[in-house]
Amino acid sequence: MSEVTTIGLDLAKQVFHVHGADASGAALFSRRLTRSKLPGFFAAQPRCLVAMEACASAHYWARELQRLGHEVRLIPPAYVKPFVKRQKNDARDAEAICEAAQRPGMRFVAVKGEAQQASAALFRARDLLVRQRTQLINALRGLVAEHGWVAPQGRFRMAQLMTDIEDPGCALPEAARGVFLVMIDTIRALDTHILGFERQIASRAKQDPDARRLVTVPGVGPVIATAVLALAPPAQSFDSGRDFAAWLGLTPRQRSTGGKERLGSITKAGERTLRRLLIIGASAVVRHAAKNGAPPDSWLAGMLSRKPRMLVTVALANKTARIIWALLAKGGVYKAPTVAA
Repeated sequence: MSEVTTIGLDLAKQVFHVHGADASGAALFSRRLTRSKLPGFFAAQPRCLVAMEACASAHYWARELQRLGHEVRLIPPAYVKPFVKRQKNDARDAEAICEAAQRPGMRFVAVKGEAQQASAALFRARDLLVRQRTQLINALRGLVAEHGWVAPQGRFRMAQLMTDIEDPGCALPEAARGVFLVMIDTIRALDTHILGFERQIASRAKQDPDARRLVTVPGVGPVIATAVLALAPPAQSFDSGRDFAAWLGLTPRQRSTGGKERLGSITKAGERTLRRLLIIGASAVVRHAAKNGAPPDSWLAGMLSRKPRMLVTVALANKTARIIWALLAKGGVYKAPTVAA
C-alpha cells in the first residue's frame, strides 16, 4: 500500500474530516474525526504534508501539528474553492484542500506564532470597541435630537452635550435622561478601555526595533507600525512591494482580456484593518500637503496637480505599503527622496 504524503484537513469546531493521498494524488483514506481524536490521529501518521484552509483556528492547529513533526501549509479559502466538486460537504472540502496543496503553483499563508496572534487580538479588540463607541455616540445623538437637542458633528464635540445631559437641571424628561446617562457612562467606559489599548500599542512601538524604523515613514504612526507587525505575514513571504500592496487590496482590479488592459478600482482584498489604517495615514499626509503645499517637483505635488485627492490618497497608501515592505524585507531606515533643484 502506498504511503500517505499529503493530508487535507477540513477544520471545524467539533467534527473534522481528513483526506489522505499518496505522491501520485491517489486517495488513500477519508475519515471523520472528533476534536478529541484529532491529535492522536496525526501523532500516529508518518511525517507528511498537512494542508488546511486559512480560517479562524487554522494557525492554532498548524502549530500543534508542527510540534508533531508534520509540514503544515495554509491555503486561502478562495484558492481551494475551484477544486471542490459539486454537492459540497466536509469530505469534498477535505479532498479539495488535499488536491489544492499538491498544485505546484499554489500560494500559501504563513503560520502565525502565539505572540503575533496575541498582538493581533489587541487590534481586533480596539477596533471592536471603537465601532461600539461610534454606534453609541450616533445613537445618543439621534435620540436627543428627538427632544430638540442638536449637537455639532464630531466625537469630540459631544462632550458639551453629555455635560448638559448630566446636569440635574436639564429640561429633558427624567425617563429619557436616565437612559441617556447609561449610554454616556458606557461611552466613557469605552473611552477608558480604548485609551488603555492605545497606551499598550504605543509602548510596543517604542520597544520593537522594526516598529521604530517604520514610524519614520510619513503617514505611519505607532498604531500602523505595530499593526503591520501583528497582522501582516512576514515580509519575506512576498516577492516584492507590489505583492504586499496587492495583498492589502491597494492595487487596481484587473479585468483584462484579448491583450487589452482594463483596470478598475482597488480590489479591497487582504487585511482590511491594515488597508484602512494606511489610507487614514495617507489622507493625513495629503491633507497637510494640500493645505501647506508639497515640495515642488515631488511625486506628491505632481499627483495632486493632476489627480483627485482621494485617488492620490489611495496611491500614496500603496506607495507607503511598498516602502514598509522594503524596510521589513531588506532592512535599513527610511530616507526621504531628494527633490531635484
